[in-house]
Amino acid sequence: MAQENQISIVIPEDIITSIMTKLQECRQELTPYLQALTASDRSGLFKMGDKSLPTVQKIKSYVETNPEFVPAYMDNAEFLKDEAVVSQLTPIANLLEQLFSDVDDTRLLAGSEALQAALLYYGQVNEANKKGVNSAKPIYEDLKQRFSRK
Repeated sequence: MAQENQISIVIPEDIITSIMTKLQECRQELTPYLQALTASDRSGLFKMGDKSLPTVQKIKSYVETNPEFVPAYMDNAEFLKDEAVVSQLTPIANLLEQLFSDVDDTRLLAGSEALQAALLYYGQVNEANKKGVNSAKPIYEDLKQRFSRK
């Protein structure tokens, strides 16, 4: 039975090298401005999503046009800085999510096809070993540990 092939590409190594260089450059440029969080840190934060982002942006507008309503205990300068960072990083995050999704889908599809082909090869080696083909035995012995049931 022939294996269905949904993807047949070869990405030139110079493209991979170029992409990796550019991604590293992006990371290096942004690193001074980024903050890593633990899972615990993340769980305790308010989450700004698609619905709350426009609300925060509208409130920013009101803060700028009607500052008399800014509470004395609210750090207005920090609010404006935080909103600006969100506005700057959101398009970058959106682009990265799209890129990640496409890269991950392509990797998943190619990986699935490669694994299916590898299993076909292993099955053939296993069958040859069972039939006493001497050249299959060392290959089978090497590969069988990867297919042992635990």
